[in-house]
Amino acid sequence: MGKPTPEELEQALTEAKLMRERGEDPCYVARALLSCHYHSGFLREVFHAAQEYLRHGQSEAGHTRLLRAIEKARQLEDREAHTERPSLGL
Repeated sequence: MGKPTPEELEQALTEAKLMRERGEDPCYVARALLSCHYHSGFLREVFHAAQEYLRHGQSEAGHTRLLRAIEKARQLEDREAHTERPSLGL
């Protein structure tokens, strides 16, 4: 299975939004796609922060950026799961 092109992804997201607005999502495919796309943005941020941290000699600034990206991703998960975790201390 290949990755969709940016145009294909945009078309799929547009259709998913329309499906949700019309209430035509009986198997929750549109909801799942929209949720996964939203979450992937936070995970991409963690990935890029980790790459920068490792590539630039594990600097303090890179470490802080990585911790903040992880914390944002955790907060999203906690909000959706209605739970709270201890902070990373930032």
